[in-house]
Amino acid sequence: MGCLFIGGVYAQWAGVYHGHEQGRGGAEWIMNRSKIPVAEYQAKAKEFNPQNYDPDLWVKMAKDAGMKYIVITAKHHDGFALFKSKASKWNIADATPYGKDLLKPLADACKKYGIKLGFYYSHAQDWNNPGGAAARKLMREGWANPDSTQIDAYTLAHNGHWDPAQETASFDQYINQVSVPQVKELLTNYGDIAVLWWDTPTNMTDEAALKLQELLKLQPDIITNDRLKRPDFPGDTKTPEQKIPGRKELDGKDWETCMTMNGTWGYRTKDNNWKSSAVLIKNLVDIASKGGNYLLNVGPKPDGTFPLESIQRLDEIGKWMKVNHEAIYATNGNPLEEMNWGRITAKENGGETTLYLTVFNWPSDGKIEVTGLNNKIKSAVLLADGSPLKFVNSMITLPAVSPDSIATVIKVKLKGKISLKDYKGGNMKTGALD
Repeated sequence: MGCLFIGGVYAQWAGVYHGHEQGRGGAEWIMNRSKIPVAEYQAKAKEFNPQNYDPDLWVKMAKDAGMKYIVITAKHHDGFALFKSKASKWNIADATPYGKDLLKPLADACKKYGIKLGFYYSHAQDWNNPGGAAARKLMREGWANPDSTQIDAYTLAHNGHWDPAQETASFDQYINQVSVPQVKELLTNYGDIAVLWWDTPTNMTDEAALKLQELLKLQPDIITNDRLKRPDFPGDTKTPEQKIPGRKELDGKDWETCMTMNGTWGYRTKDNNWKSSAVLIKNLVDIASKGGNYLLNVGPKPDGTFPLESIQRLDEIGKWMKVNHEAIYATNGNPLEEMNWGRITAKENGGETTLYLTVFNWPSDGKIEVTGLNNKIKSAVLLADGSPLKFVNSMITLPAVSPDSIATVIKVKLKGKISLKDYKGGNMKTGALD
């Protein structure tokens, strides 16, 4: 499980442009969807001053929530770099009153707490650095501009761009002069980097992708996703976005669901559609039971602090993980069929198998059956306190009341190994390109 931090200049707009609530999409897309001119957007950066940014606190909150790694938006589609860059002055050190690199102290905090560090980098889309790509979005996705028809015609004729300032360089020039050198900076200046999270491959060419992929040699152990350029640059992980694939979709490839806590990636004041902690915890268990990983987003406020709702959910996830982490970390997916009472993860140790039965729906009759289990059960206990449970064959007797109102884990030790279910052959739908 990891934590994705998405913050930047767009947090200041918070989904509202001159009183107009953004019509569609995450708040980090406001420049594109509301067609904010380059000069106006860059002027907004002169007010961006996340003076309450505390990387030590950020990392500690993530660690306490059970996260093993952090991915931060080094540069999102607006092209604004959260690090000091020689390749473009459009960065936090040179374009804002804050005037400092955000990533270096975060890297130091990750090292302090033993958390792996990853960078999200928008390698193709860039709406401020000339030559960067722009996915075309209709004006109605931003606000009801009376010139919408004219603007939509312009973006159609200009490959999604809405401001002539965006086209004063070619895409190849952007790749060579901004994208490639910035990725080199990220992979050189911040110590060990665990993940490079590409996003999105709008207008990407094989030539550009090869240049960026070559830089990965600077961090030989790095993990990358499948968004550099599809389909010829698959990376290491698939990235289903805002959804958890069904078991029939699994195709044998490693995967990671990225998901928001509410409805937006970047901070948005009017998005109060928060998922409950119970939903997030059950999502985590569901993903682990299918052999996947969970990357959960936090969109920091413009002052560098987390929304209270995010802090509360991280805390509640952490409390559950403190008791039940054994059922998540270093587990394999469910080797049996799905159960209507919950989810199963598994571990093998020598000739023995351990199943973790995470019960969502506590049975009214006090019994759950592990259907399809041919191995003999050696023991069954409540993971929380080790209390032994009675069992007959594959039927386990539970306490009358669930010890955990969200999800209770039963640890079951079996004789022998279980033949792993073959999940190859599915067709997993991965994340949106734009």
